[in-house]
Amino acid sequence: MQLRYNYRVYPTPGQQEALARAFGCARVVFNDGLRIRQQARDEGLPYVSDGDLSKRVITGAKKTPERQWLGEVSAVVLQQALADLNTAYRNFFSSLTGERKGPKVAPPRLRSRKDNRQAIRFTRNSRFAVLDNGRLRLPKIGDVPVTWSRRLPSEPSSVTIIKDAAGRYFASFVVTSTEDETLPATNAEVGIDLGLTHFAVLSNGKKIAAPKFLRRAARKLRRLQQDLSRKQRGSSNRKKAVVKVAKVHARVADTRRDWQHRLSTRIIRDNQAVYVEDLCVTGLARTRLAKSVHDAGWASFVEMLEYKAARYGRTFGRIGRFAPTSQACSRCGRLDGPKPLSVRSWTCPCGAVHDRDVNAAINVLTQGRWDNSNACGAQVRPAPLPAPRREAGIHPGVAGSPARSAEGISAL
Repeated sequence: MQLRYNYRVYPTPGQQEALARAFGCARVVFNDGLRIRQQARDEGLPYVSDGDLSKRVITGAKKTPERQWLGEVSAVVLQQALADLNTAYRNFFSSLTGERKGPKVAPPRLRSRKDNRQAIRFTRNSRFAVLDNGRLRLPKIGDVPVTWSRRLPSEPSSVTIIKDAAGRYFASFVVTSTEDETLPATNAEVGIDLGLTHFAVLSNGKKIAAPKFLRRAARKLRRLQQDLSRKQRGSSNRKKAVVKVAKVHARVADTRRDWQHRLSTRIIRDNQAVYVEDLCVTGLARTRLAKSVHDAGWASFVEMLEYKAARYGRTFGRIGRFAPTSQACSRCGRLDGPKPLSVRSWTCPCGAVHDRDVNAAINVLTQGRWDNSNACGAQVRPAPLPAPRREAGIHPGVAGSPARSAEGISAL
């Protein structure tokens, strides 16, 4: 399985200049290739192939006075920038034809030198190396000091040097791990209901409070952003103010990521199977709760659960976002209808008193067990639950077809 390991690097002032030169050359090659393809499309010419594009924007461009400075950086950096452009076009075309699942992908756009994040990639062809003294040797840049927080499990296939908006530099290694990291089996399974009041509510009744890292830093951010708004555009003081704001945002993001890593690792370690609801974060981010939704970071947390489950031999599953987890009784399966978010507990006619979030988490676990087979290939039958909207409906000619469809509305 392929993994990515990130480390902080501290290039010297001279190495920072060399990296800035490499960032700029990679950006120019990407933009030149994009312009050539856009021009060919506007003129009705055939699509420029990857090989022809490489000859025109790299090999041929180095021989011209306008682009001869492209030879000052590693050729692999330029080739990888062009590879990123080709990947962007392939994703765009596959999205148009429907081969790529998920939301539609926009066509590639020009890169700006004012972008807060810059990155270049070195592959094995560039002959980068991790030296015995702990430094990272990069072609035409030098030996860059690295802070190693942990060892690499194997020889890296590529390394990406990243400069973020806060002016920090990182080395991101891609490695292939062949080590068997499967955890000992356990009988515990858990369903997770994600929310805003509580970040996560587990089916065993445990509630994890939302840390709200962005809200905690709101006062400091407000002051720094006010200072930024008073600075003259294009001035050095404005650039310094931008970095100050970016550092606070970087600290918030790093703190949130570290907290989510710890929580996801603990959940995966303690449970053999983990099930979550497939929330429409994009839609929720358009509501009045947008700031809280972004602060929660549900999408990144679910991604951590998914890849850690695959890494450590656990079962991970998503249930449909239209499953009425907050409307159905987890004891008898009765569908009690939608409820406003102000209703935090309710009583079912069967006599069960439910906490809204705990009941939803139990329903997530039940639906997850139903959707996933056990080791023998047989279905684990859950308690009765109404069919999701996509499954219910009238099916002529089928015995026992339902007379009407059941509607399900997802809730936080």
